[in-house]
Amino acid sequence: MAAPGQAPAAALRAVLKPSGPLPAESLPVRGYDFSGGLDYAALLRSFRTTGFQATSFAQAVAEIRRMIAAKLEPLSEEERARAGLAGLRPPSGCTIFLGFTSNLVSSGVRESIRYLVQHNMVDVLVTTAGGVEEDLIKCLAPTYLGDFSLRGQDLRQSGINRIGNLLVPNDNYCKFEDWLMPILDQMVDEQETQRVRWTPSRMIARLGKEIDNPESVCYWAQKNKIPVLSPALTDGSLGDMIFFHSYKRPGLVLDIVEDLRLINTQAIFARKTGMIILGGGLVKHHIANANLMRNGADFSVYVNTAQEFDGSDSGARPDEAVSWGKIRMDATPVKVYADASLVFPLLVAETFAQRADAFPAGD
Repeated sequence: MAAPGQAPAAALRAVLKPSGPLPAESLPVRGYDFSGGLDYAALLRSFRTTGFQATSFAQAVAEIRRMIAAKLEPLSEEERARAGLAGLRPPSGCTIFLGFTSNLVSSGVRESIRYLVQHNMVDVLVTTAGGVEEDLIKCLAPTYLGDFSLRGQDLRQSGINRIGNLLVPNDNYCKFEDWLMPILDQMVDEQETQRVRWTPSRMIARLGKEIDNPESVCYWAQKNKIPVLSPALTDGSLGDMIFFHSYKRPGLVLDIVEDLRLINTQAIFARKTGMIILGGGLVKHHIANANLMRNGADFSVYVNTAQEFDGSDSGARPDEAVSWGKIRMDATPVKVYADASLVFPLLVAETFAQRADAFPAGD
């Protein structure tokens, strides 16, 4: 029992417990002070000491800057020869894989992705069918802003499709069918007469060439020999059109095994690799599994809102990938829990855009 006028000793010990040493990398928390004026660069730099996902954002900036620095490092003759075994693109110090889900191409993030591809800043793209078709369809007709609360029944009766708070008139897909069907005819002709072996990536390159529009991601990818891998290419409007076309002109074959060799080879023969993955699902795992073939990526940034408690790969933190050998044990990967439409343009602004002069732009 405490003496009169004194607090209980046990409570004092519990509340006023002395602190031990902090981790060596600990910094004082401090946010941006607007009283000094508005400086957007300084505001983003202040994220490092802001805490929570702002600090994760700053860590992602640092990780991508390490990717870029590795990419621009000169190669020895032996390293150049080995990296050259991957084919397709000139060897560099770090092969950067960029994965993104289709909703991001439906959104204005498409322009950030297109910038990276146009300026040869990334080496391999992985996306879903929607990530391909939405890019192409936007060259034929626009996507519009709407609202998350618009009723599905009303939109369906009006022939308007909703992607979050974006709206796509169904007429856009009709225009896409009109554009695509003659190309599918040509592909079947070339398969039968020239023995062309079509793969998803080869088909996407062909579509990028045919669209011939510098606003398109696929256009710049084929122009700069950046492969676009989409192992589930039939899971979307493209698949619908291929299905309808198969009744008119059956026989088109897409070889996914050749594309599997392609993506794995990009990882195996790279000097170093970096992964930037926006969203989850197929695009996340396809890139990570390719990097398993080299015992893990050297640099990794995930941006998504998924949680790990349900055991999904989409929600898995980078450390789970370390256990599988998909990220190297000595790497410093980062996951930013955030909407990529907010975060990714800022990441590009703080990293690739600041090194634009170091990359050869496409013509």
